[in-house]
Amino acid sequence: MRLDLNYGRDSYPLELSGGWDVTVIRKPAMPLEPDPALAVRNALANPIGASSLAQEAQGLKTACILICDITRPVPNGLLLPEIVRQLLAAGMKPDDITVLVATGLHRPNEGAELAELVGDPWVLKTVRVVNHFARDDAAHVDLGRTPTRGTPVKLDRRFVEADLKIATGLVEPHFMAGYSGGRKVIAPGVAHRDTITTFHSARFMSHPKADNCTLEGNPLHEEQLEIVRMLGHVLAVNTVIDEHRRLSFVNYGEILASHMQAVEFTQCYARVPVGRRFKTVVTSAAGYPLDKTYYQTVKGMVGPVDILEPGGNLIIVSECSEGLGSPEYADAQRRLIALGAEGFFADISRKQFADVDEWQTQMQLKPMKAGTVHLYTGGLPAMERSLTGVNLIDSVERTVQECIEHSGDNALAVIPEGPYVVPYYQPA
Repeated sequence: MRLDLNYGRDSYPLELSGGWDVTVIRKPAMPLEPDPALAVRNALANPIGASSLAQEAQGLKTACILICDITRPVPNGLLLPEIVRQLLAAGMKPDDITVLVATGLHRPNEGAELAELVGDPWVLKTVRVVNHFARDDAAHVDLGRTPTRGTPVKLDRRFVEADLKIATGLVEPHFMAGYSGGRKVIAPGVAHRDTITTFHSARFMSHPKADNCTLEGNPLHEEQLEIVRMLGHVLAVNTVIDEHRRLSFVNYGEILASHMQAVEFTQCYARVPVGRRFKTVVTSAAGYPLDKTYYQTVKGMVGPVDILEPGGNLIIVSECSEGLGSPEYADAQRRLIALGAEGFFADISRKQFADVDEWQTQMQLKPMKAGTVHLYTGGLPAMERSLTGVNLIDSVERTVQECIEHSGDNALAVIPEGPYVVPYYQPA
């Protein structure tokens, strides 16, 4: 029997032995929008906690539309043309509409990659499309500090000063913030380095509620809510897609209310109860575009931790076509190797501001603590393979067989879609 795991732009063909007791963990079948373009138009005309987009834009001069960077498969080619057309119809000039790529501290998206991200050549030619740069001090507005935890709030000036502010995104499980999309597209999406490195510091990341599919009590989510409230009136267009990247849900409205409606929809599919834990689990890093780097691969490692038997084996496939990730992330991984898990955590726990990207290394400590992580990849160069901190393998099937023989348990859980599905242990 063959099962395809998401891997790069294609898949990894996992050959399953007849001697294995296999449990495949997938989302339940999701409803699909039969006419996605019509669904977007209907959403923009039927808002949650706001007026229709056409009404919101009336009499306003400037607009800034946030889009996620290349690491998220948001259907921008479906959303942006209709949003831009409605803004133009409301009287805005093309030069007064900005599409801002919410990169956070990720690299910019440019050239052919930017065209792929935007998804529509007319949009790219008609309005200004630019990247956010979190390290550019002058490009941000200082809004003060959040009232509860004192996070410095500095956001991209182009968004803060726009008359009409719109965030677009994909609502899916997120291993730190509970769910992606909505408020997360603003912070960290278009936040300054100081903002990002504060609420990505060890004191936030080590909180037990900073986890997949958890919003209540999650310190990252709570800070993001406070940041949005400091901004004032913000709109959002939220999408949910199925396993094959087809549109299942779209809504529009006030950013917090519309995001929560999208979360309520997606959690019924993304969270999957499982009646037992497994000594061997195989998963993916979700395929392209999420598995372009090892940095993003960590999300796939964290997702299935709750169904892994303590001390079990977690096997993940990830193409890593762009290698490890940023130079700062590589440095964090070097420190993990040099200091060990406990030493690394002790080192980062002393900081007010996290070093850039070291939070991803901190999140890797979760699966490392739970069991042994094995990685299959064709993309990491030799000089970077030693920085993963996990066991590199050249055959998933052989590794599964070895793990099963060693554990004496032929039961195997397989999660083809990776971190877009979050299994949780629920005893029968």
